[in-house]
Amino acid sequence: MQVVEKSGEGLSRVYGVTVPVKDLTDRLEARIAEITPTLNIKGFRPGKVPTAHVRRLYGKALMSEVLDQTLSETTQKVLDDNNVRPAGEPDLKLESDQNALIEGKADLAYEIAVDLMPDFEPVDPPTLSLTRPVYEPTEAEVDEAVAELAKQNRTFEPRTGKAVKAKDGDQVLIDFVGRVDGEVFEGGSAEDVELTIGGGQFIPGFEEQLTGAKPDSEVLVKVTFPDDYQAANLAGKAAEFTVKVKEVRAPVETAVDDEFATKLGVESLEKLKELVKANLEQQYAGAARFKLKRALLDQLDSKHDFPLPPKMLEAEFANIWSQVQQDKAAGELPEDDSAKTDEQLEKEYRKIAERRVRLGLVLAEIGRAHNVTVSDQELNEAIRREAIKYGPQAQQVYDLLRQNPNAQAQLRAPIFEDKVVDLIVDKAAVEDQKVSKDDLLKEDDLPAGYEA
Repeated sequence: MQVVEKSGEGLSRVYGVTVPVKDLTDRLEARIAEITPTLNIKGFRPGKVPTAHVRRLYGKALMSEVLDQTLSETTQKVLDDNNVRPAGEPDLKLESDQNALIEGKADLAYEIAVDLMPDFEPVDPPTLSLTRPVYEPTEAEVDEAVAELAKQNRTFEPRTGKAVKAKDGDQVLIDFVGRVDGEVFEGGSAEDVELTIGGGQFIPGFEEQLTGAKPDSEVLVKVTFPDDYQAANLAGKAAEFTVKVKEVRAPVETAVDDEFATKLGVESLEKLKELVKANLEQQYAGAARFKLKRALLDQLDSKHDFPLPPKMLEAEFANIWSQVQQDKAAGELPEDDSAKTDEQLEKEYRKIAERRVRLGLVLAEIGRAHNVTVSDQELNEAIRREAIKYGPQAQQVYDLLRQNPNAQAQLRAPIFEDKVVDLIVDKAAVEDQKVSKDDLLKEDDLPAGYEA
């Protein structure tokens, strides 16, 4: 194998690698010799298949295996021999003709482009001082949350009288048939649907047009499907629904008592309040952890300044900028960003990309120094949680993720980051500070210097 360093500027390296064709063919012959005794081919006794016949049948497929293995092994050897700590997966660029390689008629020539891990000393976690915001839910909040549960679990009874009309908050029992361009469309019809007016169950504008409807009446509802509607064939289209209102029902308030708690599967109202309070505490603890993590990352960012791997930085910025452009096209940019030029946005988001890459490298170094790893069990649990999101296809998605190293790396990264953050917080000096609910839940601004 011949190796030439073609470029060595900053944190970027490009190596040219050549593996002689003889080395490839020797590996191929060794692979053929390895599998021949295991083959069972019609017309030959087991283990007696001529080598030439094996080469004719499987030579190209086996050479592809040899090339993949050679690329992997030689790339790692180049990195090891040159004491390179890659800051990401190396990019390999094949320079040989692929057909000639498969036929065993050409040397394997390719380039390795790799970013180096920058040389820096990460901050020592015990030297950090952090403030953790703390907020405890009040009894009034617990009562309010329980009351909301009661509202969500309220029942409805038919309105009676001569002048019954549906009001906001009422439930109507309806049949409906939907049409687009005069034609009934799939999924646009249903019977005995219980719809709460103002509940936001149907597309915008549908429920409001049922206000004032009477029992045993028919209402023509005209709406336009949202542009981002999940059914692409209906997105942005105008539709008419012929709605038959069968009943108008009034809400019946649910008494907040032990009987209500029992209906929810809890032994008493007191126990229900305890569970609700614990849930609120968990929510606020999550918000507190988010604030603490943000404060930690701000400190880590301010305490480190080193060159960033260019390919890693460009890849991070490309991901961010792609999302910005998508949001802009969909009219979903944050209000502050909408008034900025592309030049201003690019400047701001490039700084954010730099911050993300820098923090990722710092956390990686601290994790490496303290032997932080993601166990197979933790990764498998993350794969399971991700697969469950796909409902009936969960098992298929689970199997695909188990076979996809890139997908596993994406799932492993946030687990590793959280474990490193927990390690740092555990070692740092952390002081709890009581704050208001509003302060705990308000959105943090960008750190100073990151605005365009």
